[in-house]
Amino acid sequence: MADQGESSQEKTEQPTPKRLQDAKKKGQVPRSRELSAMLVMITGAVFLLAYGGTMISGVVDILRGSLQVDREVILNPGDISNYFRLAVVEGVQVVLPIMVVLFVAAAAAPTLIGGWSFSLQAIQPKLSKLNPVSGFKRIFGAKAVIELLKAIGKFGSVAVVAAVLFWLMQDRFLALASVPMPRALFEAGGLVAFCFLVFSTTLILIAAIDVPFQIWDHQRKLKMTKQEVKDEFKETEGKPEVKRKIRETQQEMSRRRMMEAVPKADVVVTNPSHYAVALRYEPNRSEAPRVVAKGTDRIALRIREIASEYEVPILEAPPLARALHATTELGDEIPSRLYRSVAEVLGWVYQLRRQRSRGGPRPRQPNPDVDADLDPDNEPDN
Repeated sequence: MADQGESSQEKTEQPTPKRLQDAKKKGQVPRSRELSAMLVMITGAVFLLAYGGTMISGVVDILRGSLQVDREVILNPGDISNYFRLAVVEGVQVVLPIMVVLFVAAAAAPTLIGGWSFSLQAIQPKLSKLNPVSGFKRIFGAKAVIELLKAIGKFGSVAVVAAVLFWLMQDRFLALASVPMPRALFEAGGLVAFCFLVFSTTLILIAAIDVPFQIWDHQRKLKMTKQEVKDEFKETEGKPEVKRKIRETQQEMSRRRMMEAVPKADVVVTNPSHYAVALRYEPNRSEAPRVVAKGTDRIALRIREIASEYEVPILEAPPLARALHATTELGDEIPSRLYRSVAEVLGWVYQLRRQRSRGGPRPRQPNPDVDADLDPDNEPDN
């Protein structure tokens, strides 16, 4: 029994969408530092290859202007400070484009895995982090070993690529010594940017391994027990007693609205006691009469009581009442097969209204032949 209890508490179920959403609100989303580093480095390398020449030209201009200072400027402390301030502004203008590009790349990296997540809970201090036992687990745990292996892999791959690259391009680096300074700066910048791009591409392999691992590890941490899944379902869907109460309230509200429509009905067709169906015909709004109220037993009794109170005609036609109740829903138009029977009933209603307004003998109640209307052999040809 104890083994069964322990096994039932094992986290074997995948996290539900609600669990993932709650974790995201707390700032718990999969993150890959290798993916962010790779994207930032490759973006920076491509930018240097495309616009590195412009940046080097700016640096050369700043160096030339800084090294060619007039004697009057040197002897005047106020001019020196202004000169220095101007050089700083020009330096910021040179490096600002690449800083903006790197910032955008760093901000876009989280959208590739986990998406952005802004949560104050993630930065709140937690006393559990001060626990030395937990600290040792983080240092010597499986995740720490994986991070160590990733660091060794990054260092090893970059070192191998760097050694091969410098061996292949050593002649071009040595040739820079015989090139004039301005040209040497431009060529050196191009070589550095190219080598930087090659180094950055080696991180693609590391990121390709790290991203699936981070997603898997995030899902593993959020796994749930079967009991947690059941509890969450109850919390989300509501307890059966609450759902039943809500359903009863909704049904009561629907019945109340239905009863409010009975006084506006043209006629109520009854069984006479078990069924009651209230019909209303509005030629300008519908092609056929509609069912505005229906019910059995106590609801049928209440429909008849309201109809009597508001002097709505009541017709006892058991076959028609059962047919209307069985073939229609609340708000539906009557089926075409019952047009003839309902037309007889409405004709009687109009005669009854005329008799009430003008006087005279009461019209004879109709006895619709519902069985003939429902006979497929009597359907009209289309």
